[in-house]
Amino acid sequence: ADLFERTAEELARHGLSCECLGGGRLSHRPEERKIHVYGYSVGFGRADHAVTTEKLKAEYPDYEITWADEGY
Repeated sequence: ADLFERTAEELARHGLSCECLGGGRLSHRPEERKIHVYGYSVGFGRADHAVTTEKLKAEYPDYEITWADEGY
């Protein structure tokens, strides 16, 4: 929530707005080149982790990136 609020404030200064579509968590293991997307946000609900995973794969093509709806 803190990150979203800071981002929304910064965008508002430029005349833009944003909406949070959900949240979750990341487990990043750089030594293994793995990222796992999971969980949800109590305040914002669950994000579409499939979308998040595709965005991460585009930025980190040499990582194994997985996701699950389970976990907090």
